[in-house]
Amino acid sequence: MNHVTTVTKPPLNFNQIQSEYAAKSPRQILEFALEKFDNIAISFSGAEDVVLIDMASKITKNFQVFSIDTGRLHSETYRLFEKVRQRYDIELEILFPDAKQVEKLVKEKGLFSFYEDNHKECCGIRKVVPLRRKLGTVDAWVTGQRKDQSPDTRSNIPVIQLDNAFSTEEHKIVKFNPLANWTSEQVWKYIRYFDVPYNQLHEKGFVSIGCEPCTKAVLPNQHEREGRWWWENAAEKECGFHKDNIKN
Repeated sequence: MNHVTTVTKPPLNFNQIQSEYAAKSPRQILEFALEKFDNIAISFSGAEDVVLIDMASKITKNFQVFSIDTGRLHSETYRLFEKVRQRYDIELEILFPDAKQVEKLVKEKGLFSFYEDNHKECCGIRKVVPLRRKLGTVDAWVTGQRKDQSPDTRSNIPVIQLDNAFSTEEHKIVKFNPLANWTSEQVWKYIRYFDVPYNQLHEKGFVSIGCEPCTKAVLPNQHEREGRWWWENAAEKECGFHKDNIKN
């Protein structure tokens, strides 16, 4: 992968670009993101993210990809990481949670405390802290969020936004959601047409895939997010990656 060079470019006018790009295709949005920001990273964990990596690879070689290894992922997910790394010849950055924080949580509450006191604490330690650390080093990031993934928390996400959840006064971060207006059907049509790698758990009824203890297959006509944190209120199915969805 080419060395990433940071170049200062004019600030974004969010009202203007949100209006201009609201109805544009994912590729057009991604092209704009990669042209506008040199120090930009794609967050990779699921099918949508591999679609974005595939699109980005056809635009430029100058982009970063990162994943978070929570220590609780399915073996199929680890194999997907390696398939994607090899297929696109990219340097896949794997982030890990702070060992001392994980050790403290497990020592005090065991390995499955989230079944009793909700998943926010565990996700915070294993996912949000590493994500915050990574986002502190980039100017923008790209996610595979779609509006139809969660009517309660994702129905109003824009294709381009200022990430109020992870930005600071000193360091503003721009968040791109190129697939916001796509449906699951469109994602999977793209995957099949371009033979994009995907998690083999999808062939076993898993739709939305996270950590092994917190993910299960869904039945026909169940919503995809029903397989995540199924023991909790359906309106709170977020890990903290996209805090601004709930905040807004």
